[in-house]
Amino acid sequence: MEKKFRLLVHGGAGTILKSSMTPQLEKDYRSGLELALAAGYQILEKGGSSLLAVEASVKVLEDNPLFNAGKGAVFTHDKKHELDASIMDGKTLKAGAVAGVTNIKNPVNLAMKILRESDYVMLCGEGAEKFAAQHGVKQVESSYYFTDFRYQQLLQIIDTDKFQLDHNVKLTKVGEDNKKFGTVGAVALDMDGNLAAATSTGGLTNKRFGRIGDSPIIGAGTYANNATCAVSCTGQGETFIRNVVAYDISCLMEYKGLNLAEACRFVVNKLNQQDPECGGLIAIDKSGEICFEFNTPGMYRGLILENGISETFIYS
Repeated sequence: MEKKFRLLVHGGAGTILKSSMTPQLEKDYRSGLELALAAGYQILEKGGSSLLAVEASVKVLEDNPLFNAGKGAVFTHDKKHELDASIMDGKTLKAGAVAGVTNIKNPVNLAMKILRESDYVMLCGEGAEKFAAQHGVKQVESSYYFTDFRYQQLLQIIDTDKFQLDHNVKLTKVGEDNKKFGTVGAVALDMDGNLAAATSTGGLTNKRFGRIGDSPIIGAGTYANNATCAVSCTGQGETFIRNVVAYDISCLMEYKGLNLAEACRFVVNKLNQQDPECGGLIAIDKSGEICFEFNTPGMYRGLILENGISETFIYS
């Protein structure tokens, strides 16, 4: 009997409309998701761990300038890049997270180093970068992250008090209500029945004061527990932090007996009452059931099953 293993990825949720997408851009987004799925699948099909698989998938998305994580991350108000990431092992409940780093090529790799080689869960800023240097995590100059598209996004609103939620298919006008949540993530189940989740982001265009969203916060943007599920979120970070979204789904399964789809739907419906079109999530449970749940017009997402067949989706 073939052992069940599978992987899901996301590249952000938001106002993603087919009317605003060119055929080439849609092809490029789907190709980026496919490459991320393939990277994780190569590990899972050889009996590798879900933890390594989600790290590999998120790394591919961080390297793709179309997505707001790693290369192509958005600019802060100070014309810098501040990156966040986290990863969690459902078997051990160990986790690693990094926030506000400015020179790490792949923040998810640093999160993994923190999980494996420290007694901490979250490191931030200069301290995280010192840890990275001591543990051989690749560092880059700030110019590595630069894309003109992201810079133009910043220039549109840098003289205002607004910040811009990302995933623009086209540059939006200042003040236009066009919500885009630029985060990437992956969840997986491996042949041994272990779950894992990882999430990474470049944050918000024009953000100030060292703002941190939900992506590096275990229980808010990322959570994995073999007893229940693995979850990676994308959306308005403050809303996801306040509602401890990823852990809330696990709790509904563990304490209320809801199945994965019921738990995800319940949580996103609750979010929708507080903050319509605030984002979405991907999730997988210990039996291999999968769920994409979001309250936005679209979410970049994909899945690959043990038979090697993959699918990608963009619109609702």
